[in-house]
Amino acid sequence: MESYLLDWANLLLRWVHVITAIAWIGSSFYFVFLDNNLIRPKSPDLLEKGVDGALWAVHGGGFYNPQKYLVAPKKIHTELHWFFWESYSTWLSGFALFTVSYLWSAGTYLVDKSLLDWSPAAAVAAALGFLVAFWLCYDQICRRFGFRKNGDAMVGAGVFGVICIASWAACHLFAGRAAYLLMGAMIATAMSANVFFWIIPGQRKVMAQMAAGERVDPTHGKRAKQRSVHNTYFTLPVLFAMLSNHYSFTYSHAQNWLVLILMMLAGALIRQFFVMRHGFKLGRNANPLRYALMGVALVVGVLIWLRPEPVAPAAAAPEGIVSASTAVGFKTVQAILTQRCTLCHGEQLQMKNVRLDSPERIRQHAQALYQQVVVAKTMPMGNATGITPAERTLIGLWFEAGAKTD
Repeated sequence: MESYLLDWANLLLRWVHVITAIAWIGSSFYFVFLDNNLIRPKSPDLLEKGVDGALWAVHGGGFYNPQKYLVAPKKIHTELHWFFWESYSTWLSGFALFTVSYLWSAGTYLVDKSLLDWSPAAAVAAALGFLVAFWLCYDQICRRFGFRKNGDAMVGAGVFGVICIASWAACHLFAGRAAYLLMGAMIATAMSANVFFWIIPGQRKVMAQMAAGERVDPTHGKRAKQRSVHNTYFTLPVLFAMLSNHYSFTYSHAQNWLVLILMMLAGALIRQFFVMRHGFKLGRNANPLRYALMGVALVVGVLIWLRPEPVAPAAAAPEGIVSASTAVGFKTVQAILTQRCTLCHGEQLQMKNVRLDSPERIRQHAQALYQQVVVAKTMPMGNATGITPAERTLIGLWFEAGAKTD
């Protein structure tokens, strides 16, 4: 029953998380587009009101005329809409999903004993430490270098360096799939923290200064704009890290940390292309296409790098275990499954409603068994039962020979 309820919690939280993330990312993309397309008006009445940029757009049968004020308008005549619950709801639902999916069963999903044999509690503490430590490092980099000359480049280089170190560390401490998800959660936490600690408080200070009739401090707007731009560049790397845990050829690679870094960098470069491409403010010599081409080149390079090498049948069997010309008997495979798999897929416990304690049930799940144990190498989860590469190969040879159980 616990497994069934956790599956439902996972499904519902994932659903909510995706919905709120779409809302947050959509509004982020829209406002970046808006900022890059606003044109300074020539109309004296708009300039007198303090309008710094305006845009005409048509959508859904209606015309829209958004306007941006320099620092702040003198007065707001209608209800003010705040964009923050999209961010908060995304983070809260994401953290709840991370808790249900990984932290609740840390010994299974976070810990890979072949990397580090530590307690589930220690793994959970370390995972939470990643979220906090990255935010503190990123925030300090922004504070110290964000408004210096060439500050954007300095912040970009510093944050990229921290992400590289964190990726290497995560992939050497946690199971590959958990490491990728943790990196996505780490960056997403910084994104939401930007909204919570800087963007919204800064805007509230501006509103208070307006209400008091005081001069509005432009620093709040500049800092909010800076953090908002950072968030839009974080978006595609975070999405890759979150989605890639469904594709084991990425996180199961020996250099999975480097795969993650290259793909996140590709996402940031491609996002740079769209940010620049959607702006009317580009100079004649600007060429944003190069960013897209660099991002695509990185993706293609990783794709070629990770391609599976063809394995000749004669070389498939591990030396000293069985020759390629000798069929792997079902009893051999059944013995492996009894030792490595039936702890979670036997009479007492049937994770995901899968049992592997009889020939009939093994035959029924042979395809999934081959995919999860041999191809993806995601089972046993975290290799908690210590299955060996030779045993995986034997299961693969048995399946490829017809998965016979007689």
